[in-house]
Amino acid sequence: MGAPIDMLVLHYTGMASAEAALARLCDPAAKVSAHYTIDETGAVFAMVPEDRRAWHAGVSYWAGETNVNARSIGIELVHPGHDLGYRAFAPAQIRSLIALGREILARHPIPARRVLGHSDVAPARKIDPGELFPWEELAEAGIGLWPESRDSRFTVQALAEYGYDPHASRMKLILAFQRHFRPRKLNGVWDRECAGLLAGLLDRPQE
Repeated sequence: MGAPIDMLVLHYTGMASAEAALARLCDPAAKVSAHYTIDETGAVFAMVPEDRRAWHAGVSYWAGETNVNARSIGIELVHPGHDLGYRAFAPAQIRSLIALGREILARHPIPARRVLGHSDVAPARKIDPGELFPWEELAEAGIGLWPESRDSRFTVQALAEYGYDPHASRMKLILAFQRHFRPRKLNGVWDRECAGLLAGLLDRPQE
């Protein structure tokens, strides 16, 4: 891969079945791949060795890095996505994701704030894994962050300090942040609650 692995990026497949998703991810013509795919049953498919680059992030950005594929592990979750009937993620799938995530974090020095969704690193293009993804549950399991709110008047521009792309449109940046950290209210409006949640994240050490 060349660069050290210091990011974990989570996706949904956005396809009708595991079979269809696996066929696409294994098709060289599709020019897309991931290190792992997890079925809704909890079955884990290892697809690309962790020391090899997988093509999962596409045009992306996080904390100044534009070649996210070069330094990240990508996990695809079998799920129909927003276009085919968005729904809660299967508990067995999330249990497998937590187990796999812990193993990956034990192998690679990935800071908690660099456990991200596709929408975090590509807010102009992507919305997965979306507002029903259980980020708080993962954080409680030691994978990623979940904020405690602070009193703050941070503006949306401060999202760049956390890692978001400062060149993305204001609304898409806000929606990406809300999908990850305030999924109960997706309105694209930067308010005091969003500012307080961002302050809570920035208060955390960059472990």
